[in-house]
Amino acid sequence: MNSTFARKRPAPPERPGLRQRAPRLPGAVGTIAIAQLFGTSLWFSANSTAADLMRIWHATAADIGWLTSAVQIGFILGTLTISSTGAADRYPASRIFVLSAVAGAGFNLAFAWLAGGLLSGGALRFCVGVCLAGIYPMGMKLIVSWAPDKTGQALAQLVAMLTLGTALPHAMRLVGAGFPWQLVITASSALALLGAALVGSLGDGPHTRVRAHASSSHDHAARAPVAASAWSMFRIRPFRAATFGYFGHMWELYAFWTTVPLLVSRTALAAAFPRLGVSGVAFCIIGIGSIGTLIGGSLSRRAGSARIALGALAISGSCALTFSLAWRHLPPAALGALLLLWGATVVADSPQFSALAAKACPPGSVGGALAIQNSIGFAITVVSIAATTALFGHIGLDATWLLVPGPVLGLLGYTATIRGGRGERG
Repeated sequence: MNSTFARKRPAPPERPGLRQRAPRLPGAVGTIAIAQLFGTSLWFSANSTAADLMRIWHATAADIGWLTSAVQIGFILGTLTISSTGAADRYPASRIFVLSAVAGAGFNLAFAWLAGGLLSGGALRFCVGVCLAGIYPMGMKLIVSWAPDKTGQALAQLVAMLTLGTALPHAMRLVGAGFPWQLVITASSALALLGAALVGSLGDGPHTRVRAHASSSHDHAARAPVAASAWSMFRIRPFRAATFGYFGHMWELYAFWTTVPLLVSRTALAAAFPRLGVSGVAFCIIGIGSIGTLIGGSLSRRAGSARIALGALAISGSCALTFSLAWRHLPPAALGALLLLWGATVVADSPQFSALAAKACPPGSVGGALAIQNSIGFAITVVSIAATTALFGHIGLDATWLLVPGPVLGLLGYTATIRGGRGERG
C-alpha cells in the first residue's frame, strides 16, 4: 500500500504562477535579451564620447582606457561579491537585475552631469561597473531559468544584445552628433531604466531553484555551502575547461572593443566612409558581433557549443594576427572586411563558453558559478585594456599584437583540460 501511494504521489509543488509562465518562454527569452541590450548600454557609454572627453578633459587614449578599466574593476568586485557571498543564488535574479539597472542608470547620469575630470569620472564609472555585475550575470541566470534545454542558443541571444548594447552608444553618438555628449550618456541611462522595467514585469523563470532557507538569519550553517559553491565549481573539469577558454576570449574581446574607434581613426576607414565617420564604422564593427553570436547560437543546436566556441575563437585569433601583420598593406575595403569578420567572431564564442560552464554545474549553483567566471574574466580584461591602450600611445596600430595571445591560450587551455580527463566531474 505504501509503495502504491509512493508511485501516485504528486511531484513537489511548483512555485505559484509557474505553470502559467511556462508557455511564455519564447517571449521571456526575448524580453530578457532586450532588457540586457538596454542595461548594458551603460557599459561603453563613456567610450562613445571619447573624442569629447579627450578634448574637454585633455585626456589621452590611455586615459580613456582607464575609464573603461574603472568599469571593469567595479564589475569584478561586484561579481566577486555576489558569487562569494552566495547572493547570486540566494536572491531572485530578477530583483538583483532591476535594482542594479536602476542604480547603474543613476551613476551613469551622475557621470554625464556631475563629473569634472578623470578622477571623479573614474569613480562614477567604477560604480556603474559594480551595478553591471547585477545585470550581465543575472541576465544569464534568468535565461537559464527560462530555457535550460536551449542554453547555448538562448545565451547567444543574450550576448547578441550585450554586443548591441556595447555598440549602441556609438550609434547614438552618430545620430546625435550635434548634441552635447551628456545627452548621449543620458540616453543610455533611460534605456537602462526601461530594461529594469521589462525584467521587473517578467520575474524569474519556472526552473529557478530558490534557496529560501539560506536567507534565514538564524541558519548560518546553510550559508556556508552557498558561498563556497562558486569556487568549488573549479573542481569540475568541464567547467574548468570552458572557463579557461573563456579567459582567453576575454583577453581579446574588451581590449578589441575599446580600441575599435582608435583602429578606425588611425586607418583609412573613416575617410573611406565619410557619412559614417568613426562612430558609424565603430558601430558596424562592434554591432556585427550580434549577428555572429546569433549565427553561432543557431549552429550550436546542431554542432554543439564546444565546436562553435573553439571555431569562433580560432577565427577571431586569426583576424587579430592578420590585422597585426597586414594593416599597413590592406586597402580600405579589405581592411573593413577583416575588421567586420573580427567583430563578428570575437564575441560569438562567449555564450557558448558560458553555456558549457552552466551545463557543467549543479542547477543550484549556476548563478554563483557564472558570476565568478565573469569576475575573473573581467579582471583579465583590465590588464589587456590597460596594456593595449598604453602601448597604442607608443606604437599605434601595432599594439594589436597584444590581443593575439588570448585566443591562442584559450584554445590551448580548453583542449588540454578536456583531454586531461574527458567526462570527469571533479
